Order: sequence, then C-alpha cells, then structure tokens
Amino acid sequence: QVQLVESGGGLVLAGGSLRLSCAASGRTFSKNAMAWFRQAPGKEREFVAAISWRGSRTYYGDSVKGRFTVSRDNAKNTVYLQMNSLKPEDTAVYYCAASPLRDCSGCFATYEYSYWGQGTQLTVSS
Repeated sequence: QVQLVESGGGLVLAGGSLRLSCAASGRTFSKNAMAWFRQAPGKEREFVAAISWRGSRTYYGDSVKGRFTVSRDNAKNTVYLQMNSLKPEDTAVYYCAASPLRDCSGCFATYEYSYWGQGTQLTVSS
C-alpha cells in the first residue's frame, strides 16, 4: 500500500512558478510509476505528467508540455512537479497518483492509478 500527501499549492500570479511535492509512504514507492493529475471546478480530472519508477521516462499532457517538469527522489520518497509560466487555466486541485506498474507510457486515465493523495489547490491569478 502507498499513502500520498501533496503540498506546495497556493496562489501565484500568471507567469510565475511553483513546485508541488508529493510525499509517499509505503515500501513499494520506488517501484511505482507516479503521476500528477489536476481537476478544475466543473471539469473532469486531467492527466498532467507521469514519471517512471527510476525517473528515466517522463510523460506530459499537451497543455503543460514545455512548462511543467516532473521529477522524483526515491531516497526521499518524493515526487515533484515544477510548474513554470503558469496561466490562469492551470488553476485546479492537483493530485498525486501511484501506478501499480513501474512504467506506463500510455497511462493517462485515472483508472490506471491505484493510489491517490488528497490534492493541493493551485490558483493562478491574471
């Protein structure tokens, strides 16, 4: 079992940067691919980024490519989401998720992830 706790959300001006963190507990963290999703009010949960278990492969949603970077530190049981050039449309609750697989190049759907954090709010003002 993996428990996930996100942090780092807040209010930021458009064009600014922020880094989210997801702290994981559970002995299998280093063997799980991890992902970030987000959900804006009235919208479905959207894939943002994912990273393989060793961090060698990363995947991004089209709306964040070139602006967001996902990384992980298995020694700290933490995955990060560095967000640059933020836009008001990035406003959402951001969720961390753990996959039962070590890597999944096509895992963009919520049902492909077994464990979820409680989410952290990001608000980008214009």
